[in-house]
Amino acid sequence: MIYFLLYLFLEVVITSEVASQIGGLMMFGEIVVSAFIGIGILFNFRTTLLSNIMELKERRVDANGFYKRNLLSLLAAILLILPGILTDIIAVAIQFFLLGQLIVNRFTPKYPQEDSEIKQNTSYYSKDDNVIDAEIISDSPALR
Repeated sequence: MIYFLLYLFLEVVITSEVASQIGGLMMFGEIVVSAFIGIGILFNFRTTLLSNIMELKERRVDANGFYKRNLLSLLAAILLILPGILTDIIAVAIQFFLLGQLIVNRFTPKYPQEDSEIKQNTSYYSKDDNVIDAEIISDSPALR
């Protein structure tokens, strides 16, 4: 509860300070433009989600990155729709964080290469070289 009151206090102070600097009409314009940008992100979310699913399927991003991208994108869109300067600043920061993550993920693999996976799997199976797979057939008359 205290964090919400602190957020609300900071939102009112920052928004009123910015509104006094840029004027009421410009503040109204900022609220409307940021809301349209947030709505645009929400309308584009379906395409973004499909793109993220394809990247997850192609193993270019791990599950944690997939969740972060989608949830943070939704959070940023909702924060842009809400009126206020502090929410807009937080939403833009989240969008820049996601953009930076996308750039970094393009150049760093999240999963081991297939050759190293094969080496790991063969080393696992080489421990059981003395085991023979067999089928056990019972002579019990109850099974006939």
